[in-house]
Amino acid sequence: MSHKGEDVMVSNMKLEKMLCMKGGKDQTSYANNSQAQAQHAKSMLHLLREALDRVQLGPPSTPFVVVDLGCSCGSNTIYIVDVMVNHMAKRYEASGYEPPEFSAFFSDLPSNDFNTLFQLLPNYYPYDGVGGGSMEECLAADKHRSYFAAGVPGSFYRRLFPARSIDVFHSAFSLHWLSQIPESILDKRSKAYNKGRIFIHGSNEMIANAYKKQFQTDLAGFLRARAVEMKKGGSMFLVCLGRTSMDPTDQGGAGLLFGTHFQDAWNELVQEGLITSEKRDSFNIPVYAPSLQDFREVVEANGSFAINKLEVFRGGSPLVVSHPDDPTEVGQAFANSCRSVCGVLVDAHIGDKLGDELFLRVENRATNHANELLEQLQFFHIVASLSFCSNQKSMTTLTNI
Repeated sequence: MSHKGEDVMVSNMKLEKMLCMKGGKDQTSYANNSQAQAQHAKSMLHLLREALDRVQLGPPSTPFVVVDLGCSCGSNTIYIVDVMVNHMAKRYEASGYEPPEFSAFFSDLPSNDFNTLFQLLPNYYPYDGVGGGSMEECLAADKHRSYFAAGVPGSFYRRLFPARSIDVFHSAFSLHWLSQIPESILDKRSKAYNKGRIFIHGSNEMIANAYKKQFQTDLAGFLRARAVEMKKGGSMFLVCLGRTSMDPTDQGGAGLLFGTHFQDAWNELVQEGLITSEKRDSFNIPVYAPSLQDFREVVEANGSFAINKLEVFRGGSPLVVSHPDDPTEVGQAFANSCRSVCGVLVDAHIGDKLGDELFLRVENRATNHANELLEQLQFFHIVASLSFCSNQKSMTTLTNI
């Protein structure tokens, strides 16, 4: 679908309806530009398994339900769900029980390319007696899945599932995406108006605080919703972009990806008269990389979850290249990575043709700074393992949702 370049970013209602990673399977799609996320996720599997070991086992007669929130449309989410289901099945068997039936929900905003995701799902091959075999037979089956699958469209900052229905929530590389651009950022009368920039990186304290407040408001809504939906004894494993600096205007790897060369490319379009400065200024990337303290404050204020682990994890570079000494390949990888996660927003804001022009300039700039990007572009992630608490404070929180 071709966008006409309306000022969609001004309307946060439209933002929720259209925000998504770039769908399909072409060169700039998320499915073909999420290898770094896959590597980062695999490097954290030991932490995920630790979180799964804390989940309370229910009766085998009751289906075990896992959810991936912010699933996007590539194979990464399928891999993670396989890991979770297989790990829990082994826990049941180690405890002397037949594994229950498993159900997995893949959830993202309605604009997500669920069609591509569903096409990647392998055929169902159950563990147990109803038309299936043993766990060993299932694991040996080629391209199998041992769970029932369904897609759930909607914002994870609100309720998505029935009360007390979910055993495990997983969300990776998603919670740094805000539900909306802070209103003061787009208000020309506000001291937090983000004039001349398209991201928080390098801004002032008022702009940074507006982003931080929006992130914490969103995370609070996320936790309130999950506290209603999760079964007693359930757990969550959450990963989002984070930062090591105490300065919220220093967004680390996110700043290099969405600032710097991306920002300069926007400025070139303005300087050459291809777009107006107002058009640039009304576009902002709805991302915030929190500090550990930013995250901890919200979890502790919510009171429904015990913190098992909360740390900053070094994820590495988002650039996966075969020939790191080839500046052209590095530049193309950088532009494709950037476009795969925010290209839909760009095209909607300035149109497809100008979007092509913008990312061509991003690629050229990244090519000219290839060595610098390979050395400096590193992502850090906030990793949180949380267990649901059935205490008095938790019940108070539930009644206020």
